[in-house]
Amino acid sequence: MTALHRRLQTLRALAWSCAALVIAITTLSAYIRLSRTGLGCQPWPACYVSEALRTASLDSVAIGFARIAHRISASAVLVAIIAALMISLARNPALWRPGRLVLGLLGLAAFLAAFGRATADSLLPAVTLGNLLAGMALFAVACAFVRATRDDGPPAASRRLRLWAWAAAVLLLVQMALGGLVSSAHAGLSCPALAACSLDAGSWALFNPFHAAGDPAQPLNPAGALVHMAHRLGGLVVSLVLVALGLAAWRGRRRWAGALLVVLPPAQIAAGVLLVSAGLPLAVALVHNVIAAVLLTTTAALLDG
Repeated sequence: MTALHRRLQTLRALAWSCAALVIAITTLSAYIRLSRTGLGCQPWPACYVSEALRTASLDSVAIGFARIAHRISASAVLVAIIAALMISLARNPALWRPGRLVLGLLGLAAFLAAFGRATADSLLPAVTLGNLLAGMALFAVACAFVRATRDDGPPAASRRLRLWAWAAAVLLLVQMALGGLVSSAHAGLSCPALAACSLDAGSWALFNPFHAAGDPAQPLNPAGALVHMAHRLGGLVVSLVLVALGLAAWRGRRRWAGALLVVLPPAQIAAGVLLVSAGLPLAVALVHNVIAAVLLTTTAALLDG
């Protein structure tokens, strides 16, 4: 085994560690945020988005453990990123393909750390979106880092497939942003009926991420009907695009990506339906979040030339 091969093996182990730690961080972050708004609380829905619950959550044992696990995971991923940076770029020859991705991980991690410290007590939707989208991007880059350490990768995507993947990735990010707005506006139950929704009380102001979140006195925020319906319709459009992309990827011999993009969008729709019909169970909300991360990462995998 050559020294270069040993470096790649070490980087691969670090890359898998980064990916696992990042998905743990994003899931723990979602758990803390959603628990503090009251998903899974009792008595439901009176406790949802109540100030008393938000105050009590500061003393919650479960949230306390989640915070500790979040900090440990964040520290561990930073150590892994620095180690990967030293192995990829501080030795000759420099391994720029994985090294550039490690630099991207470092930049995103630094942004999230600074952003989290600066906005710790803010309830603005923009803060939710910043953490959500940057966390998803961090996971996508970590998975790209894993692929960059492989000795043999999948066949390169065609130019046409990459263009479709870029379009799908943009749509997916918009859909994630709408999901973040639904969450921060407490609009998860603004459209409890699956077939129809009254939009009379809906407010366009909730599409503004710098607009204050929903009124805690209205936990089932009727003003969120518009943003909820936009997220619901967006989910259908994005799912159709992703399934079509998955079929094209399968034909282009990108079998794993193709299979995931065909199977996961219907699963994500089913999770969304269950989320509303069951009254926003916390476990389903976390599954919905993880599936979104995997969809973004799989779509990003098709951007490789």
